[in-house]
Amino acid sequence: MKEIMTRHYYLSRFAEGAKPIAWVTSGAPVELLRPFGFYTIYPENHGALCGAQKMAPELCAEAEEHGFHQDLCSYARTDLGHYFSRKTPAGKLPKPDLLFASNNICQTVVYWFKALARYLNIPLVLFDTPYNFEEITEIDISYMIRQFEEMIPVLEQASGQTFNYPKFQEIIRLARDSSLAWGEVLSTMKARPAPMTIFDAFIHLAPIVSLRGLPLTLDYYHLLLDELKERVAHGVGALKNEQKRLMWDNIAIWYKVRDYSNLFAEHDMNFVVATYTNAWAETTPYMDENRPLESMVKAYSLVILNNNLNHRLRLMERLIKEYHVDGLVIHSARSCKPYSVGQYDLKRLLMERLEVPSVVIEADITDSRAYSEEQTNTRLEAFFESME
Repeated sequence: MKEIMTRHYYLSRFAEGAKPIAWVTSGAPVELLRPFGFYTIYPENHGALCGAQKMAPELCAEAEEHGFHQDLCSYARTDLGHYFSRKTPAGKLPKPDLLFASNNICQTVVYWFKALARYLNIPLVLFDTPYNFEEITEIDISYMIRQFEEMIPVLEQASGQTFNYPKFQEIIRLARDSSLAWGEVLSTMKARPAPMTIFDAFIHLAPIVSLRGLPLTLDYYHLLLDELKERVAHGVGALKNEQKRLMWDNIAIWYKVRDYSNLFAEHDMNFVVATYTNAWAETTPYMDENRPLESMVKAYSLVILNNNLNHRLRLMERLIKEYHVDGLVIHSARSCKPYSVGQYDLKRLLMERLEVPSVVIEADITDSRAYSEEQTNTRLEAFFESME
């Protein structure tokens, strides 16, 4: 995994001037860019890298000095801080020719990418997904298909390439099969003991986010799946003595992944499922190369954060039952308000319905300045006691 992502960032230095380059939000339908040969960079993935390398607070502070408020998403502040300072653990990011975003995960990405478009003086293409208060409607489907149809000539002009429909169909197939393989990878953690932890899955998530629609991603997950199946067959678990099985809600706290992995392992607790990692396995199977545009609409508009809280409650109930979860850790992320809204209600309802003990950790995805060691330790100690 490290080699794949290191190579991706390294090769991006040589893409500038040789290929069209797009910066893309994690919820955007990247498959539409692939036939035009765009080299894609995901600022959110780069933000997670900065968080894991503990560089994010410095970059966030840089953005704040330029007028961006501390309450803004730290992925956005990290990315904008990179723009102002050019500092990055990746060495260098290529200048984009195009920005490609979708508001299916949050509204912040729209204004974040608008700011980048203004600073960089480049076009921004936005995929607008109506929020699903109930079921997705035919009117919404038609509206989103029309957007895709209108994007194609824009992408042709930006890339200098004509749209290759058969190639697009193959990319849709690859994206779907990669997502299905990722779902199988996650499903191995239904086994007792689970062959890996969700902290491992947070790392293995990178290709399905950043390299979706490429053959490399499918090949990688097939190799990983074979290894995990072998571990399950031989009863090899990620923990020496898995006693309790946990669920994680929300994005990872990237600067605490290793610490949390060790801490919960010391208590013989293994995270076996997360709503975050599940998101890239939940809807992409809708994709169908024979109906590429319509199927992409469903795959990208039915994601967890574009649905109501009842949908999320049902999803969490299902995952808790399927993975035999004993306890729930909820990350209330200062940065990600759409993901964090309603979490205390979800906590209460899951306790009432399934009697699953839980704890809420108030932190941030990359900005460690928002993390209180003392408060978090107190809450976790109480949670550990409740799980005995």
